[in-house]
Amino acid sequence: MNRDLYIDFAKGMATLSIIFIHTAFWSGQFYIPAEVRVFSLVFDVALFYALSGITSGSNIEKTFYRILKLQITYMIFVTFLFFLDYFFKVFGLTLFSMEWLQNFYSTFGSKYAATSVSDIPQWQNLGNWYLHQYTNADTFPVVMGSFWYLKVYFILAVFGVLILRFFPKHTDWFIGLCLVLTLVFNIFPEYYPGGQVGYVAFYLAIFLIANRMRGKKIPAKAIPVLYAVVAAALIWMFWYYGNEIFYRINKNKFPPKIPYIIWSLFSLTTLFVLYNRLKITKENFVTHIGKNAIFFYFAQGISSSLVYFIVVPLQENMPWWLLMILIYVINVILAFIIAAGLKKVDDLGWKVLEFLRRKTAS
Repeated sequence: MNRDLYIDFAKGMATLSIIFIHTAFWSGQFYIPAEVRVFSLVFDVALFYALSGITSGSNIEKTFYRILKLQITYMIFVTFLFFLDYFFKVFGLTLFSMEWLQNFYSTFGSKYAATSVSDIPQWQNLGNWYLHQYTNADTFPVVMGSFWYLKVYFILAVFGVLILRFFPKHTDWFIGLCLVLTLVFNIFPEYYPGGQVGYVAFYLAIFLIANRMRGKKIPAKAIPVLYAVVAAALIWMFWYYGNEIFYRINKNKFPPKIPYIIWSLFSLTTLFVLYNRLKITKENFVTHIGKNAIFFYFAQGISSSLVYFIVVPLQENMPWWLLMILIYVINVILAFIIAAGLKKVDDLGWKVLEFLRRKTAS
């Protein structure tokens, strides 16, 4: 079966969009106007859940194997990150001083102040990371700020495959249930549950809708209608909430509330409209990113942390738009280099595990 390069292309474009979002919302907080930061959310993480839905099936064994493999890859990465963070702190404390390290970490702003600077390994942080409790990595704060997506993905992948396997004729009912729950949580915000329930209710609906779209093509006549509905929803949002809601889109993302849900409709509609319509016939830079999306997702957390040290000295010496373009290009290049390195770390990690398996099996 030939690989659908459109899926790789869409994943690649979504990954590039995430890099731009983290360029705008992390180091960009120092110099990028709020309007531009909000517009960066047009193509956001909801696309990944939709693409997961399109590529998922009802094979439980295959899905659980993929999840387990991703979990091990994630654990290899956070182990590498843990020692990278720890050895940098030892380096700073040995060759310089605690004051130097604190000054180094102050580059990220007071919101991300380092809390565990020590030459003693904080093993509890590594354990928490394994269990998807994303305590901050002081040297690379953007990494753990990105990982909320991964926990939600694991949850909805399990729920999704169980629904597709055991209730294939009732998928629409589950979509309706998820949408109703999302609506109820928004109408009665005092009942909006904490934890992951609100995230999964919305994103599982996207996952299942995308799965229903698998192999299908939206009729050309329906496209103007769909975009008209999206435009009407946006007009209603600004009329009902007022123009100031524009600046609160990101606050309505965690967990997803109606303004953010409406904001994400344009990107989701575009994804489905182009599916089985836009033909990608050759592999390219974007499809390469899509094929290795998880490593680029890991890498952009590191690269988006590193670019702080370029932004801080340059923010007063360049127009914001020029600096934004420069930092984004550098961020993408760094992510590309780091992702290649992380693939080698992952390969090494799997070889170590295979070595241990053979030794313990004998």
